[in-house]
Amino acid sequence: MKVLRALISVSNKEGIVEFVKVLRKRKIEIISTDGTARLLEEHNVKVMSVSDYTGFPEILDGRVKTLHPKIYGALLAKQSELDQIEKLKEFGISKIDMVVVNLYPFEATIAKPECTLADAIENIDIGGVSLLRAASKNYRDVIVITDPKDYSLILEEMNKNDGELSQETRMRLAVKAFSVTSTYDRHIGNYLYQYTLDRKDTAKAFPPAFHLRYRKLKDLRYGENPHQEGAFYMDDTVFEPSLARAEQVAGKELSFNNIYDLNSGLELVKEFEEPTSVIIKHANPSGVGRDKNEIVKSFQRALECDPTSAFGGIVVMNREVTEKLAEELSAVFFEAILAPAFDKKALAILSKKKNLRLLALNFMGPAPYTKEKIDFKKVVGGLLVQHRDLKSCSPKEWKVVVGESLTQPLQEALELAWKVVKHVKSNAIVIANGTQTLGMGAGQMSRIESVKLALQKAQGKTKGAVLASDAFFPFRDSIDCLEGSGIAALIQPGGSIRDEEVIQAAKEKNISMVFTNIRHFKH
Repeated sequence: MKVLRALISVSNKEGIVEFVKVLRKRKIEIISTDGTARLLEEHNVKVMSVSDYTGFPEILDGRVKTLHPKIYGALLAKQSELDQIEKLKEFGISKIDMVVVNLYPFEATIAKPECTLADAIENIDIGGVSLLRAASKNYRDVIVITDPKDYSLILEEMNKNDGELSQETRMRLAVKAFSVTSTYDRHIGNYLYQYTLDRKDTAKAFPPAFHLRYRKLKDLRYGENPHQEGAFYMDDTVFEPSLARAEQVAGKELSFNNIYDLNSGLELVKEFEEPTSVIIKHANPSGVGRDKNEIVKSFQRALECDPTSAFGGIVVMNREVTEKLAEELSAVFFEAILAPAFDKKALAILSKKKNLRLLALNFMGPAPYTKEKIDFKKVVGGLLVQHRDLKSCSPKEWKVVVGESLTQPLQEALELAWKVVKHVKSNAIVIANGTQTLGMGAGQMSRIESVKLALQKAQGKTKGAVLASDAFFPFRDSIDCLEGSGIAALIQPGGSIRDEEVIQAAKEKNISMVFTNIRHFKH
């Protein structure tokens, strides 16, 4: 079925002039709303205005443009049913075969700091959404286009098929259009819901219905295991540095597990401003190192923590990868490396490893960014939604419950351990000094077992070190395990009914202890 008439009404005018010029070469009649019509006429494209087509002017400052029976009759009539075609003729309605519409930029408008409620309301598209829904409902007879990126693909298929599009393509475009309208409505609903909450000065942020708003970036080879299919989706409304915005500069395709591990490393390294390297294995850090000046030293320290577990892991660092660092990295088998950038020599060295994925993401820029606030976990038949664990705790907020005031070296070591333990799976224990982790216990069913594992991983390097626990110690047995270890200080949330017993154990071992009053469970 060839296209004879197209309705064009676009907010995003990218590529529209070139697209419509090709349509005109095919003798396709163009109907357009005033703003788009002016642009096309400026480029010598013959256009009929919607007002001329309907015989009714745009009114209410453009709020009513396309909402007219001559438009919707033309879009919704089934060409296979003669009585509907006769009805069009009765009312002098000409069929419309193609709709090219993108919507008012509601999302971009509300993202502006100066956006008011009135601004948001005026950018709620009514006619555009209705056009997309009508055309999509009648996709067998009407082609619906929402994305400028599809213009070239559509023209290519039309050229190959004497001006026609297959039913498969029409269906695909209709599904895309319905996805656009549903996402658009979710943005509006979420914004207005949050606006009412802000007016009531309440901290609640969870609407009655929680809507996902992700678009697929790509299909993955498989999920966690080869028998599971997988894909990677992106939330376009989140501008915080993330894996979805990273650029892969070398190596084979990322796997499901690569992405998950890289995300774990990225979220941990965001905690640090100084040159820091994180090695992740199975979503847990196997080593974290930092240095006041050199990123190479930070990597060496991260690797030193647990070189055995580092094999086959991923690395995330917050400074550019240089030639010297690339040589260090290439000596170990890693699955992937994420950094703000790779210099040319570093890229040349690391690219020799064809299976090594290299990703660049500038997350150290001077401009502040708004952090995504919501986190969720899928359960069968439901969704758990919560605020992300973005809570930090400075030494000024700590409560020293055992020992005198902390020395500067001890404070620095406790800070590092506390930042890292937040990103280790519970029950989580981290042993560290001021520049690196020394041993970690993760994912154990009892806290004492995590303590034992961290001590084992530290391999006797614990003299003068500190220990962090993501939750309180329920018994003194974990402290008793530290006998002879040389651990100098502990940091934990506190809050156990047996805190006094734990405090007494620390006093007996001459170990300083800090309470943070913040828990960092990570299941």
